Order: sequence, then C-alpha cells, then structure tokens
Amino acid sequence: MKAPFNRSKNTDWPELHFQDWSDTAATLHLWTQVIGKIRLVQSPWTNHSWHVPFYVTARGLNSSLIPYGGRAFSVEFDLLDHQLSILVSDGGKQKIPLRPMCVADFYMKIMSTMKDLGLSVDIYTTPSEIANGTPFEEDVEHCQYDSKFVTRFWQALVQIDRIFKDFRARFIGKCSPVHFFWGSFDLAVTRFSGREAPLHPGGVPNFPDWVAQEAYSHEVSSAGFWPGGGGFEDAAFYSYTYPASEKFADKKVKPDAAFYSKELAEFILPYDEVRRSTSPDETLMTFLQSTYEAAASTGKWDRSALEKNF
Repeated sequence: MKAPFNRSKNTDWPELHFQDWSDTAATLHLWTQVIGKIRLVQSPWTNHSWHVPFYVTARGLNSSLIPYGGRAFSVEFDLLDHQLSILVSDGGKQKIPLRPMCVADFYMKIMSTMKDLGLSVDIYTTPSEIANGTPFEEDVEHCQYDSKFVTRFWQALVQIDRIFKDFRARFIGKCSPVHFFWGSFDLAVTRFSGREAPLHPGGVPNFPDWVAQEAYSHEVSSAGFWPGGGGFEDAAFYSYTYPASEKFADKKVKPDAAFYSKELAEFILPYDEVRRSTSPDETLMTFLQSTYEAAASTGKWDRSALEKNF
C-alpha cells in the first residue's frame, strides 16, 4: 500500500535565482568535483557511473562510504554549518570550514587533510563536463562562497529529493537512485525501458565518450533539477529521453508552464513555477509523470511490465 504523501507548503521551497549566486554556484560546483573525483578513483565501477554521485542528507550532500584498503571513509558537505567533514572507519576525522576560498586552495587543503588521515589519493584535476576548465590546483578565479544561497540551494534539494523518490517508487523496472551528479551539478533520477539503445555520440567536454556511451547503453527517461547555467539560465527541472522519437518534442505535457527546448532537447519547467504553485509537490509530480509518459509512449515502452498499479 502506498504510504501517505507528506505534502510541502510554498514556504518550504526557498527562493533561488541563479543570477543572485552564480559565482558561488560555480565555486561550489568545482569543490564538489574535487571530492567527487576522490570517490571516483576509490570506488569500483558501477553501471551508468552510479558509483560517483552524492546523496542529499539532512545537512547537505554526502559521498556515502568510500573504500580505502581495509578502511573506509565518507565525506559530507554540511551546508547548514558550512563545513566539510571527512570521517574514517578507524576513528579518524577532520573538518574543514567552508568559506570564501579559491578552488586551488580548497584542493590543496583537501589533499593535505586526506594525507594527514592516511588517505593519500591521486585524481585527474581537470574539471569534468566543463569546457576549457582550469585544473583545480591552478584555479584562482573561482573563490566565492555565499553561505546564505548555498543553504537555500540545499533546502531546495531536500524538497526535490523527496518528490523524486516518490516518483521513483512508482516504477518497478530498472531505475537509478535519486542522486546528485557533481559533473553536471544536478539532482537526477533515471528510468530504463530494459532495451538496449543506439550508441551514444559522446562529445561532452572533458568527459570520455566511452563513459557517455556506457551511461546511455540502454533506453532511458531521465528527469532532474539544476540550479541554473546549464543552457536555461535559472533554476529549472528538466526531462529528456534517449533515444528520442521525433514525436517526443511534440507531446503535450503538464503543467502548462512546461515547454520543450529545441536547443537542449529536453522539456523544461522553471523552478519558480513549482515554488509559487498552490501545491508544489503535485505540480512537480505532474511534470515528472507527464514527461515520462511522453517518453514511454513515443518510445513504445512496455509500461504494463514497468509501472506499479496502486
């Protein structure tokens, strides 16, 4: 039986305009890449790169447990108290304050702290999925950190994570966790039809083609949230399918504020349309469900075998 759906209020969804904190977002994005690449090199490969994302917690974003020989550790961005915590299974722990700091300084501090904890690692320091990215150790451009907006961003993720998990629970086919990808800096959830897909063309900046091809090895309907700067210059929800039928873009989806972007090849719903609606939860769930139905119907998915009947 479906559990009661605890609905949020408008006041639970923070105001979040990308232009107000774009410099901070760029810095935080790169900081998460430093930690994400540590998880990447220490974790066994899992299909569709599911071994690399972070997860939303009651305080921020967490790496989950990362193996290191006979030990293990985890890293959490505490976006309430604004500190980064490294916890080791042998009892070791360190905290690093999150404050205005250039990416180069953050990188050096992380590597030094990891070494002090007996967790020496080597990572590829060029940012992923960013064109012409500066290696972490050389980046003295991105130094902004406005804690007020970072906390707002996390508060939005808390609400979105809850709705995405409810949406995920309605599908019995293969489905990703709800997870935060530090490469693209978005929270996402992906459903699979179960059929193989055509070879993905790749072409993502600083992202090996073979990784993209493995990620899209099977047909998907994917939805997510980004804070802005990804082609749509404000916080927004998105939904796309791969491979996409020509009919996908022509499908009528809900709510009325949602639209198809030819440039991004995705349906878009501005975050503010959800935040300001009478029922943010229902508005977002409507978008997730209607865009999935557009993908599944045009892609001829076997929906009777993939969806729960409550």
